[in-house]
Amino acid sequence: MAEHNYKFNVTMTCGGCSGAIERVLKKMEGVKDFDVSLDSQTATVKTEDTIDYTAVLEKIKKTGKKVNSGEADGVPQSV
Repeated sequence: MAEHNYKFNVTMTCGGCSGAIERVLKKMEGVKDFDVSLDSQTATVKTEDTIDYTAVLEKIKKTGKKVNSGEADGVPQSV
């Protein structure tokens, strides 16, 4: 089965910020794996091929965190 790899640069100032993003990704159906790093200010998400970039972007934005940049399967995307 195919999958997508998405990477987002997100402004996070504390463990609560990264924890909020982890919680929404954990609940999102179709997410296979993710890594949220406060140190590198990134969220890397691996999803099933049925989950599009915009759906993941919107979930992260709903936490109130600022998404600075994003890419889908290595290709820069708008945020």
